[in-house]
Amino acid sequence: MRSLYVSVVLLQLIGACLCQFPRPCANSEGLRTKECCPVWDGDGSPCGALSGRGFCTEVEVSDEPHGPQYPHSGIDDRERWPLAFYNRTCRCAGNYGGFNCGECRFGYWGSNCAEYRESVRRNILTMSVADQQKFISYLNLAKNTISRDYVISTATRAEMGENGENPMFSDINTYDLFVWMHYYVSRDAFLGGPGNVWRDIDFAHESAAFLPWHRVYLLHWENEIRKLTGDFNFTIPYWDWRDAQSCEVCTDALMGGRNSLNPNLLSPASVICTQPEEYNRREALCNATGEGPLLRNPGNHDPNRVPRIPTTADVEFILSLSDYETEPMDRFANRSFRNAIEGFTSPDTGMAVQGQSTMHNALHVFMNGSMSSVQGSANDPIFLLHHAFIDSIYERWLRTHQPLRSSYPRANAPIGHNDGYYMVPFLPLYRNGDYFLSNKALGFEYAYLLDPGQRFVQEVLTPYLQQAQEIWQWLLGAGILGALIATVSAALVVVARRRWKRNQRKKSYGERQPLLQSSTEEGSSSYQTTL
Repeated sequence: MRSLYVSVVLLQLIGACLCQFPRPCANSEGLRTKECCPVWDGDGSPCGALSGRGFCTEVEVSDEPHGPQYPHSGIDDRERWPLAFYNRTCRCAGNYGGFNCGECRFGYWGSNCAEYRESVRRNILTMSVADQQKFISYLNLAKNTISRDYVISTATRAEMGENGENPMFSDINTYDLFVWMHYYVSRDAFLGGPGNVWRDIDFAHESAAFLPWHRVYLLHWENEIRKLTGDFNFTIPYWDWRDAQSCEVCTDALMGGRNSLNPNLLSPASVICTQPEEYNRREALCNATGEGPLLRNPGNHDPNRVPRIPTTADVEFILSLSDYETEPMDRFANRSFRNAIEGFTSPDTGMAVQGQSTMHNALHVFMNGSMSSVQGSANDPIFLLHHAFIDSIYERWLRTHQPLRSSYPRANAPIGHNDGYYMVPFLPLYRNGDYFLSNKALGFEYAYLLDPGQRFVQEVLTPYLQQAQEIWQWLLGAGILGALIATVSAALVVVARRRWKRNQRKKSYGERQPLLQSSTEEGSSSYQTTL
């Protein structure tokens, strides 16, 4: 059995972390006032109010009841998010977005956020080698660059003091920011005392918000990479794993190939938030300290739990399920599209099953490593490729069934999953139900969902155009050099001809003393300059 070792450039995972809390609000003043309305530098006003971009206002949370899965109240900072930390935040107008309304909402661009632009997520296996390498280099950059805008909390709100006198926040790199977010949204609730936790709680899994939450998560990922790199055409690629017999992206050129030294080791880089039992024992949050190498050993999992990677037939069956969510709106829901794609039902019947992991869950278990634990799964870059494809299946279901907003549960879903609940731990704030809609409204598309003509442009023409764009400077330089050589050659011919004529005259009229130091002799300066 051979181990996985990532390609040399992939994820040299080092450094600290920062996360979901806007940096300007992560201090004693912000905690004491419970206000997070940062100034927009464009006009020097909170939320860009002077420019009409937004305004600071009270946070209104939904009072609709949640389900019985979580029987507690007032003990977890994620309840009624974000009120444990802030009760006033920016509300952005029009197409403006960001925690200070200094950015645009998803899909819009320009200084006034008036330009709608649609980006295309592509299959990583059909991307050019240059684009594949660019994606990997961006992951590396994110892993080694401290987030400019966000920090993470390393303690509960209660530990920071009633008036925020002991703020406990930490820097974090951009990659680990999103790893920490995925940990924080799915961690157990502390009930008081070592090891005393409530496990049946997750604000992004096992109920209705699973798909909208991960959609926003991926959009945020793309947005942060664009800001970090300046590449505003960047999109997260997907891995279409239907009918695959193995991990097709587990190669040295992509997400890391096998190595004979260790059957589990993928990278010497440092992962975070992979020890939930230790955090529970200490009743402490993951503080983003490195916890060892990234692990992956695909295919060497329990075959009784995951007999195979999902097939095209599996995907087509779950797409036929017309109900997005069914009672009890958790992992025991029958014939629920959400529960089926998440992987708690049989892909043949749509009925909930125990002891098996299907669809989305199947890929996590199949990877047999860091990706197989919910809280630490986002450490593995395959997480992004996998969830981008899951999101594309969600998009197909939305287009096929065109559900009304009322199809999304308004009340009685597990805590954090009702329509009106703000997604944990995002700031700015996003409601679950607002992302129960097609990606056409959010400015992105999937290459394999395009019509044939558009797909040809994306998969055939675009790579060639991108390569041409990459070498146009070389071509321009070559053209300029060629023009210079032609000019020099022509000048040499002219000078040689004139000298020949002068020599002819000398032969006729006798020798003259040449002007060796002349600065006016035609062509002498230009030759030296040109050469």
